[in-house]
Amino acid sequence: MEGTEVRKLAALEGTHWWYRERRHLLARQLRGLIPGRALDVGAAGGGNTRVLRDHGWDAVALEYGAEGAAVARERGLAVVRADATALPVAPASLDLVVAFDILEHIPDDDAAVAEAHRVLRPGGTFLVAVPADPRLWSAHDVAVDHVRRYTRSQLLAVLERGGFTIETARSWNVLLRPVVALRRRSSSGSDLEDLHPVVNFGLRAIITAERYLPVDGWPGVSLLVRARRGD
Repeated sequence: MEGTEVRKLAALEGTHWWYRERRHLLARQLRGLIPGRALDVGAAGGGNTRVLRDHGWDAVALEYGAEGAAVARERGLAVVRADATALPVAPASLDLVVAFDILEHIPDDDAAVAEAHRVLRPGGTFLVAVPADPRLWSAHDVAVDHVRRYTRSQLLAVLERGGFTIETARSWNVLLRPVVALRRRSSSGSDLEDLHPVVNFGLRAIITAERYLPVDGWPGVSLLVRARRGD
């Protein structure tokens, strides 16, 4: 992702409905886990790293780009600049790896998954979120440097090839998928934009309602998987 997009993300993520819900989903996945050492891979400005820190984790933001790393440091986070396919971390030294919206940027996603497996201790948790459904491919994906969008079977396959056991797999941003599909047909760039407060509130209300509905098995705009490294 270009530096301008990272700065835009950092400016928006505090209030933007999509980023707020993603942080909620991460926090929900942390329930029941004993805080330990965590790595937020592809952290950008460190929004999710702060969620980890606030939940008691000893968390480090790992970011490839200079601009994202700079933003995370400005926020007082521990930051490492590195490639997700060559993590500067000792084997079996982490309790949790988070890779939210990063695998789709990496041509060799198998290598990135293998690295997550290497650095996790046996029984460690890997939390992954990716954009779903290749049919939704649009100018937005090009603008934010996506290599692919995943089907559920594709994502589970790459994780299982990497040695992970799938614990849960769910769609999210399901209710708004028809709106996203319609918008993407005519989009000419990234969806990252400052929304009118009324529009932002309305979208936030819809995505919040999704938490209480049995729709996580339906097609959505994103996929969220919780996986575990075996013993």
